[in-house]
Amino acid sequence: MADARPLNQPARSAPDQATDARRRHDPEVRGFASDNYAGVHPEILAALALANGGHQSAYGADVYTEHLQQVVRSHFGRRAEAFPVFNGTGANVVALQAVTDRWGAVICADSAHIHVDECGAPERVGGLKLLTVPTEDGKLTPELIDREAYGWDDEHRAMPQVVSIAQNTELGTLYTVEEIRALCDHAHERGMLVHLDGARIANAAAALDVPMRAFTNAAGVDILSFGGTKNGMLFGEAVIVLNPGAVRHMKHLRKLSMQLASKMRFISVQLEALLAGDLWLRNARHSNAMAQRLAEGVREVPGVEILHPVQANAVFARLPHDVSERLQKRYRFYFWDEAAGDVRWMCSFDTTEQDVDGFLAALREEMAR
Repeated sequence: MADARPLNQPARSAPDQATDARRRHDPEVRGFASDNYAGVHPEILAALALANGGHQSAYGADVYTEHLQQVVRSHFGRRAEAFPVFNGTGANVVALQAVTDRWGAVICADSAHIHVDECGAPERVGGLKLLTVPTEDGKLTPELIDREAYGWDDEHRAMPQVVSIAQNTELGTLYTVEEIRALCDHAHERGMLVHLDGARIANAAAALDVPMRAFTNAAGVDILSFGGTKNGMLFGEAVIVLNPGAVRHMKHLRKLSMQLASKMRFISVQLEALLAGDLWLRNARHSNAMAQRLAEGVREVPGVEILHPVQANAVFARLPHDVSERLQKRYRFYFWDEAAGDVRWMCSFDTTEQDVDGFLAALREEMAR
């Protein structure tokens, strides 16, 4: 007998093919390993559900991506244009390709994410050279930039064309608005452009208590990697072009770099939900506040040293290696420099005071053993 089931009605699964959608983790387990460990903010989930009905044009020709441009310009000026991408490494690789030639080089701190945490993607995939400079606190200065800003007419050397900074840095430190403006002026005077890795840009703005535009387009930054995943999104970031005259062929570079989402509305609607109101700021203020609470408690534990100023949502500390190993069995976190005993503790938009206080109690117990 012919199957009379309508074509758009799925067949019943056989018992051995049934989908097992049980929760496979304990939602009560908390950690301080990364803000990427956190879930998705409920307002972001609601926005995704809102965008999920019916059909919309693919590859960015949808109404959510179109409206996102207005939202982005409200933060970064009327010339800004957003190009949603899948992830932070993708955003950095696309952005840096957009502002370099085949023979171009990028000056960055030796602790920069593009240098130490992207598996060589800027060089291997982007085809550009990184010129790294040692720093004390993850921050470049005009003087440090000049260590590598030379040799533009030397065909034997990769040409310095871009300065890349992160706000906040990989060490959790912040540039002031004035410091970024001075860096941009210095780079532009030497014919170079400025890229800002803003994986945690919201935390920086919250800590400085200034709009994001104050240390991006208003300070002279040419192109921005905007981070959303670490601040409550499910996935997705954006390359935001702040100086249209500095870039070429962004759409082609995004596709070439495998960062063009077919169902782009589901990235764009998350960015819209984050940026249209104050969700980006609420989330960042909260994670920053939890890091301050954590740092205050850590300072009262004898034998534990905080290594860098706690200016955003990260706490870097040094403690005995065996204590860290025991503590990791109770709370997830990473060694930053295992040989030195350095660790990093990250707070997220959903970190609670109880999480922090519980971790501090565990730290005190393990230090006392």
